[in-house]
Amino acid sequence: MPLSPPPDPTRRLALYALAVCVLSVAAAVVSFVQGSWLGIVWVLLAGLSSNMTWYYARRGRSVN
Repeated sequence: MPLSPPPDPTRRLALYALAVCVLSVAAAVVSFVQGSWLGIVWVLLAGLSSNMTWYYARRGRSVN
């Protein structure tokens, strides 16, 4: 059985940041539906994690 090379760490970080982005958008929607202004914090976190996703995705492409 051939051994596969280890996954690229930047690709893994991009996927983690994407997961955080999706979860924070869902949390923002739930917060706003419940009438809580805490959703603003979730929106800011979604923006930050979205930028991190793009950064790590582009960095992973430029390395390979």
